[in-house]
Amino acid sequence: MTFAPETETGPLPNILPLIASFADELAAIRQDIHKHPEIGFEEERTSAIVAEKLASWGIEVHRGYGKTGVVGQLKGKHEGNRSIGLRADMDALPMPEETGLPYASVYPGRFHGCGHDAHTAILLGTARYLAETRDFAGTVNFIFQPAEEGLGGARAMIEDGLFTDFPVDEIYGLHNSPATYSKPNHLRASPGTLLAGADFFDIKLIGRGAHAAHPDVAHDPIPAAAELVQALQTIVSRNVSPTDPAVLSVTRIEAGSAYNVIPETATLAGTVRAFSDDVRATIRQRIREIANSIAAAHNLKAEIDIRDIFSVLTNSAEAVEHVAAVGREVLGADRVSTEPHRAMGSEDFADMLKHAPGAFFTLGHRGKVAAHNPGFVIDDALLPVGATLFARLIETRLAAA
Repeated sequence: MTFAPETETGPLPNILPLIASFADELAAIRQDIHKHPEIGFEEERTSAIVAEKLASWGIEVHRGYGKTGVVGQLKGKHEGNRSIGLRADMDALPMPEETGLPYASVYPGRFHGCGHDAHTAILLGTARYLAETRDFAGTVNFIFQPAEEGLGGARAMIEDGLFTDFPVDEIYGLHNSPATYSKPNHLRASPGTLLAGADFFDIKLIGRGAHAAHPDVAHDPIPAAAELVQALQTIVSRNVSPTDPAVLSVTRIEAGSAYNVIPETATLAGTVRAFSDDVRATIRQRIREIANSIAAAHNLKAEIDIRDIFSVLTNSAEAVEHVAAVGREVLGADRVSTEPHRAMGSEDFADMLKHAPGAFFTLGHRGKVAAHNPGFVIDDALLPVGATLFARLIETRLAAA
């Protein structure tokens, strides 16, 4: 896979020499993980690789948090009582890969289409560097999380005692950002509310099936489903303040199996996104009210399941400035943005930020295809840059007195 030439000019990132010396090894690890993707809570091979690498570098390894999660703990060579967490997600997506890469997924329908393989390699690179130098005071907890893609991996690790066993004073996470969103080697760290909270919903309309020639003896769920799709779209426009952004999307409709059969059931599924928990609560209430009312009008029964999947992600302004300062050192001031920015995407690192102040930031790389697309390709040049940013963040935030 080749990339178009850079569209920007400027100096190369100030990658730490030690990290640069093993950048090819990080790429090999990343490509191996990419070739063998594992979806949420099934990351057995990936977590074994992570645990083996950490242990080989003399890092204390703890497994089984959130089923397949791994935590590596490392103390610096200087005395210190503070602790920082660095987090990477490990799971792939249940989708096909169409990149044509020599290390493309060997498992049909599974693909690292969001770049979590790169996140894992970046944090491994950070861990190796810090294990060899240990030029910091205090403790670093390297958190390798399973099941970020809507399956609640962060919450599972937390429920298993992540922050009870490994308390942190600050926590940081990063996500790759292809050129469709930002320029290569550009860092964005925005203070305040950054990513939306998200709910997933399923609605099942239950009626009475019949021959399609005799709709009068049926309780047909299909017209009700069509009406419900339209009605749900009014919730944001008519029940949410125009100053509070929100999205409701119906993403799946299933009903029927034959041309001449009125089905007994129809199901709808979708997602709700908002930056306010109060707005999300309003939307949940209106989904239930509208679905039940339309079902009753069509002589049907509605079964409604709405699940809180992602929390609203909010960055600490102070932590954002820490990230930005390191970004200016590594990338240059003109490649760092701290402008307020919000996006309707979601990320379960939000749940970790409820336990300690910190920041989630993005790092740009070459590649013209957006994540979650079968043709998404990540640039391995990102790996030593991300590892350097994380490493310098630790060395500056846990500097010896």
